[in-house]
Amino acid sequence: MDKTSASEGLGPIAILGGGNVGQALARGLLATKRFRAADITLTRRHVDKLAGLADTGLHVSADNCAAVEHARHVVIAVQPRQLDALLSGIREVLDPKRHTLISVVSGVTIGQIRAQAGAGLSIVRAMPNTAIAIGQSMTCLAAPSEHRGALGRARTLFDSVGTTLEIDESMMEAATALCACGIAFFLRSIRAASQGGIEIGFHPEEALLMAAQTAKGAAGLLMREGSHPESEIDRVTTPRGCTIAGLNEMEHRGFSSAMIKGILTSARKAVELYRPDAE
Repeated sequence: MDKTSASEGLGPIAILGGGNVGQALARGLLATKRFRAADITLTRRHVDKLAGLADTGLHVSADNCAAVEHARHVVIAVQPRQLDALLSGIREVLDPKRHTLISVVSGVTIGQIRAQAGAGLSIVRAMPNTAIAIGQSMTCLAAPSEHRGALGRARTLFDSVGTTLEIDESMMEAATALCACGIAFFLRSIRAASQGGIEIGFHPEEALLMAAQTAKGAAGLLMREGSHPESEIDRVTTPRGCTIAGLNEMEHRGFSSAMIKGILTSARKAVELYRPDAE
């Protein structure tokens, strides 16, 4: 797929919010070589913090309205507490005939966004993770049935920087916990594995490399083969072997239970992140 075919129909993109996710998305799009830097605008109040991206040719600005006016697709990537002020500021320049709004803001429904952004606007919710910067995001997408066209364009955008899955909007907070927060959970498990590696004699940099590559290989097995984790686990566990001994010790210590409870806790918290100004 060449640059033209990948970005065809998407038009200029404005990413409002140059924090971690906004910058990761911008870097991911640039890394694909399928989007021109000149077609991407990233906004942030303190634009000096975007100097590295500005050096790539990407537009950076503190003016959200100007960014929206020059875009077809508008990605909102601010913190939930910043959303109301942002929508209030850009509402007058949003054009339902031209703009598609893509929100990656946790805990805010399409209905809540529409109430402030205006009726008739095509709105898609997306929940990527920071691996979007290297083209490896797991992004969940949701939109009303009447906005299938906008959903398709959003999927084209996020397919270029990872894997996408269309889900019901009611599952978006759950997706936040499993995919967006999940990056931190899996990184913490890699860190723990590397610390175990140090305990058994490896230098820290060796242990981290071994743990990270092993985690990458484990995920790759599931993605390539489409198998269940337990079937792959069975391949490396033998009677009275060292793998099953380690697994059983981890389970005795609550490894699986802790991971499950962490995901549940994050999902509950995601629902509580947004507090409309009216409240």
